[in-house]
Amino acid sequence: MAGLLSRASLILQAKFSKLLNRAENPNETLDYSYEQQLQLLQNVKRGIADVVTSKKRLQMQTEQLEQSVVKLDTQARQALASGREDLARQALERKSGVQQQLQGLDQQVQQLEAQQEKLVASEKQLQAKIEAFRSQKEVIKAQYSAAEASVRIGEAATGIGEQMADTGLAIQRAKDKTEQMQARASAIDELTTSGALEDFTSDQTQLDRELAQLSSQSQVDDELTKMKAELGAGGEKKELEQ
Repeated sequence: MAGLLSRASLILQAKFSKLLNRAENPNETLDYSYEQQLQLLQNVKRGIADVVTSKKRLQMQTEQLEQSVVKLDTQARQALASGREDLARQALERKSGVQQQLQGLDQQVQQLEAQQEKLVASEKQLQAKIEAFRSQKEVIKAQYSAAEASVRIGEAATGIGEQMADTGLAIQRAKDKTEQMQARASAIDELTTSGALEDFTSDQTQLDRELAQLSSQSQVDDELTKMKAELGAGGEKKELEQ
């Protein structure tokens, strides 16, 4: 049972593959593949834009924190000058926390920049491949169109195309029917002449036709006898002259 199902599955796959091969148009396949590559390129570009946007946001945060560092440092100096060491210490502690945040942001910005460089390099490589594929695609499409036209012309000229084959079969069927009709007409004429079939379009009866045939035969016999007599007389005349 398993072997039968496996064989049936193989047959179905073979038929489906054959149908798919007939329906597949290389030009459409190439164009679709080119569109997919362009879509992939657009995705890479959007990825680069997202990375750059994230990096810009971090850089803006970095600028704000740097301004905070400067402000806290100024506040600490002012507090210390005013004899408020406690406020100066508090400002410096906040300054230290902001500087730690800056270090983390700097690392994130560096990572985004490295990622951006990789994406840009990938975009350039992909762009070059797509351009090469586009050129090759157009060449293949032109070659396929030329080959397809050549096949169609060849099939039309040699009569092996589907349409020409149908035309050839139609002509052959017409010839067969014509020959059959001619044979049938000849047979009817022969049967009518022999009397096997009665010609209902004629006002003569079978007896009339038979009598006419006897009269014709009698006339032929009379003419034949006359010719023999004339030939015999001519032979006797020649003997007398000799």
